[in-house]
Amino acid sequence: MDFVSPILDVVSRLYACTAKHAGYIFHVKPDLESLRSRMVELKDLSEDVKARVELAVQQNMKVRREVKRWFEDIDFIEVDAARILQQGDLQVEKKCLGSCCPKNFWSTYKVGKRVSKQLITIVILLGEGRSFDSVAYRLPCVPVDEMPLGHTVGVDWLYEKVCSCLIEDKVGVIGLYGTGGVGKTTLMKKINNEFLKTKHQFGVVIWVSVSKQASVRTTQEVIRNKLQIPDGMWQGRTEDERAREIFNILKTKRFVLLLDDVWQRLDLSEIGVPPLPDDQRKSKVIITTRFMRICSDMEVQASFKVNCLTREEALTLFLKKVGEDTLSSHPDIPNLAKMMAERCKGLPLALVTVGRAMANRITPQEWEQAIQELEKFPSEISGMEDQLFNVLKLSYDSLRDDITKSCFVYFSVFPKEYEIRNDELIEHWIGERFFDDLDICEARRRGHKIIEELKNASLLEERDGFKESIKIHDVIHDMALWIGHECGTRMNKILVCESVGFVEARRAANWNEAERISLWGRNIEQLPETPHCSKLLTLFVRECTELKTFPSGFFQFMPLIRVLNLSATHRLTEFPVGVESLINLEYLNLSMTCIKQLPTEIRNLAKLRCLLLDSMHSLIIPPNVISTLLSLQLFSMYDGNALSAYRQALLEELESIERLDELSLSFRSIVALNRLLSSYKLQRCMKRLSLNDCRNLPSLELSSVSLSYLETLVIFNCLQLEDVKINVEKEGRKGFDERTYDIPNPDLIVRNKQYFGKLRDVKIWSCPKLLNLTWLIYAAGLESLSIQSCESMKEVISYEYGASTTQHVRLFTRLTTLVLGGMPLLESIYQGTLLFPALEVISVINCPKLGRLPFDANSAAKSLKKIEGDITWWYGLQWEHETIELTFTKYFSPQYLADLIDLSGINTEVMGKKELLNLTERFDLMAKKKKVQKGSTSTSGT
Repeated sequence: MDFVSPILDVVSRLYACTAKHAGYIFHVKPDLESLRSRMVELKDLSEDVKARVELAVQQNMKVRREVKRWFEDIDFIEVDAARILQQGDLQVEKKCLGSCCPKNFWSTYKVGKRVSKQLITIVILLGEGRSFDSVAYRLPCVPVDEMPLGHTVGVDWLYEKVCSCLIEDKVGVIGLYGTGGVGKTTLMKKINNEFLKTKHQFGVVIWVSVSKQASVRTTQEVIRNKLQIPDGMWQGRTEDERAREIFNILKTKRFVLLLDDVWQRLDLSEIGVPPLPDDQRKSKVIITTRFMRICSDMEVQASFKVNCLTREEALTLFLKKVGEDTLSSHPDIPNLAKMMAERCKGLPLALVTVGRAMANRITPQEWEQAIQELEKFPSEISGMEDQLFNVLKLSYDSLRDDITKSCFVYFSVFPKEYEIRNDELIEHWIGERFFDDLDICEARRRGHKIIEELKNASLLEERDGFKESIKIHDVIHDMALWIGHECGTRMNKILVCESVGFVEARRAANWNEAERISLWGRNIEQLPETPHCSKLLTLFVRECTELKTFPSGFFQFMPLIRVLNLSATHRLTEFPVGVESLINLEYLNLSMTCIKQLPTEIRNLAKLRCLLLDSMHSLIIPPNVISTLLSLQLFSMYDGNALSAYRQALLEELESIERLDELSLSFRSIVALNRLLSSYKLQRCMKRLSLNDCRNLPSLELSSVSLSYLETLVIFNCLQLEDVKINVEKEGRKGFDERTYDIPNPDLIVRNKQYFGKLRDVKIWSCPKLLNLTWLIYAAGLESLSIQSCESMKEVISYEYGASTTQHVRLFTRLTTLVLGGMPLLESIYQGTLLFPALEVISVINCPKLGRLPFDANSAAKSLKKIEGDITWWYGLQWEHETIELTFTKYFSPQYLADLIDLSGINTEVMGKKELLNLTERFDLMAKKKKVQKGSTSTSGT
C-alpha cells in the first residue's frame, strides 16, 4: 500500500493545478466585478493621498520617493486595468448560446489569469497607500526667503544706517517708522533680499507681515513654519508652550526677525524671542511701523524715521512709473511730469499711484487737466481712493476716539504747506467745542496730547527747527479733506478756496451745504452780498490782503457759525457789519487787521469764549464792553497794541470776568504794568507777557507764584531797566535781587514747581543797562532764551551764583535754543559747567569778550546740532582740554561766512583753523573793497 500515498499526492496536486487554471476560465465574470470594485477603492485612496501631498507641497515639503513611485504604479495600473476590463467584458459576451462555457477557452483563460494577477497587485498598492504615515518631509531650512521687490529709489542711505546697526553689539532691536506709503516695507524687503547677496553670519532670517489684526499666535505660527517645528510639538499647545518651543530653537541660532507693519506693541518674550541685545548670538529684530510710539513701547535701541524722497529721487520714481513711451509722446510732457511729481511731495505711494494713472496720457491737454485735478480734486485721479487714500486712512482709523479724528480732519480747513503754531490750532479746537466740558487749561493739555498722538501716527510732523509748530504733508492733507468730504460723497461740506479773486455768486451757491469755509489768499478782493450758509460752523477769511470790506448782508444767513477768523486781512479797517449778531460765536480772531474800533454791540456775543486782538496797533475798545462778555475764557492783545496808562480800565474789566482763564498782554506803561502786578487773578491768568518801550522802568519785580502759569516773557527796548527782582514767596526766603541776593539752592529751585514752572520762552532785547539775568535760575522749564543788545551785561548768570557750587547744577536742563547777540561786554554765561542735556542750537554774534562756554565733554552730548558764531570769536575761546574743543568744533558754523560760503560752494568742513581764519580775512578785505567802491560811486553820482 506504500505506492498509494504518492499517487494520491500527485492526484491532489494535479487537481489543485487544474482547479486553479479552470478558475481563470469559469470565474472570470466575478473576478472582473471584483477588479472594478478594487479599482474604485484604489482611486479613492489615491485622491486622499494626493490631497495630503498637495498640502505638504504648499508647506514647502519634499514628497517622499516611495510615494512618487506609488503614484507611478497607480498610473500604470489604471491604464492596464482599463484594457483588461475591456477584453474581459468581450469574452463574457462571447459565451456559447444557452451555455455558461466560453467560445474560446484559451482567450478566456489568458484574460482570467491577467485579472487575477491585477487583483493581487491592487491589493498590494492598497496596503501600501494605507500604510503611509507621512507622504513628505521638510526640506532643510533656507536661511533667507526672497521677497518680491522691484527697482528701489532713495532707500540706500537708510539701508546703510540699518546695516551699521546689524554689526553693533549694543543694538538688538531696530525700529523704522514713518507715514503710510513712505517706503518702510520697501526698505525692509531690501534689507531681507540683501542677505541673499552678501556674506553674513546669521543662520536664519524670518519675515513676518504683522498687519493691523495680528496677534502673538499668528506671529508664532509664521515663525514656527520657518523653523520647521513638527506638528507633534505644536498642535494642541498653548501660546506659552509654543513660545518655549520657539525660544529653545532661537536661543541656539543667530537670527534676524523682520516684523513688518506693526500696529501695536508686540511682547517679543510672549512670542518666544530671546532677550536682546544678546552678547553671544548677537541676533537682531527689525520692526517697521507707522507709529513712533511703537518704537519706544518695544524698547528699540536704534530708531530711524523713513522720510519722503528728495525732489530728484521722487522725479526718478515717478518717471519710471509713467514709462518712456508716454514721456516721449510729446515734448511738453516731461516738464508737465516734473510739475505733477512735485505735487506728490516725495511720498512714494502717491508717486507710484499717480504715475501709473498717467502712464497712458499722451497729450499735454490730458496732463494739464490731471495737474488741476490733483491740485483741487485729487480723489478724481484714477487709483487715488483705493490705492492711496484708503491705505493712508488706516492710520486715521487707528486714532483713539472721534474727538482726535475730528481734530485731524480740521487740518483740511488750512491750506496746504501751512505751518501752524500748536497753541493757535488748539485755540481753534476750543472754539469748535471739541473740548466743550474742559476749561482752557485742561483743553490745552488735551490738545497738546492729541497733537502728540497725531505726530506719533505720522499724520503730522514737526516744523523744521520749531517744536511749537506743526505741518501736514500735502498728500495727507488731501486725504484729510477727502475724509472731511465723507470719503468723497459730500464735496461741499468743506470748501477751501485760495486766491480766487472775486468770489462769484455761482461759487457762493455751493456754500449752502458747507459746514466749514476757508477763504485764503491775497487775490481775494470781493465777497458775495448775502450768501446763504444755514449749516456753516466755521469761516476763515485769512491773509486776504486785498479785501477792504465785507458786504453789509454777508453774515445775515449764518445762524450757526461759532468760529470766525479774519486775521491778517490787513486792509480791513471797519468791524464787519453783522458779526455782532452771530449769537453762537465762540471764537473771534481779528489779529493783524487794521480795524480801528470794536462796536459796543459786540456785547451781544454772549457765548464768546476766545477773543484774539494781536498786533492791532490802533484798536479802540469802548469801555464796559469786554466786561459784558461773561463767557470769555481767553483774551489776547499781544505784540502791538501795548496797554498804556489809559488802558487800566480794560484790566479792571478783565479782572471782573469770572470765567477768564488765560491772558496774553503787552504793556508800554509802568502804571498799567503795576495794575497787572497788583492783581493776583490777572497774573494767574497770564500766559504771554510783553513789556515794550517801558522807558522809565528801572526795576522789575515779578512774583514766581502769581505768574506761575506764564509761558512767554518778552522785554524789549526798556532803556532804564537795570535789574529784575523775583519775589519767591516760598520757604520764608527773601525777595531775590540781581545785585544783592541770597544764593539759593539750585536743587530746591528745580523741584519746586511754583517757581515759573511753565516759563518756556524768554526774549530780552535792547535793555542797555541790564547787568545779568540770574533770576532765570528759577525758570526750570526754560526752552528758548534770546538776549540781544544788552550792552552793559557782563554775565548771564551772576558769578556769585556760579561760584556757589563746583559740580554740575540743574540749570538750563530743558533749554534747546540759546541766542546771544550784540553784547560787547559779555564775559560769561555761567562760571561753572552745565550739562545742557536738551541744547540743540547756540548762537553767539558780536560778543567778542565771551572767552569760554560752560561746556565740558558731557555737555549737550546727545542733543547738540549747531553752534553759530563769529569765526574769530570761536577760535579765540578757551577750553579745559583740546579734546573738548575738537568735540564741539564739528558743530560750529561760521555765521559771518554762511551766505558767502553757500554762494561760493566752499567746503569748510575739510578746512583747518588757519584756513578758516585766512578765508575770513579774505572776505573781510572783499567787503571793505566793495564798501569803498560803493562810497566812491555814490560820491561821483552826487
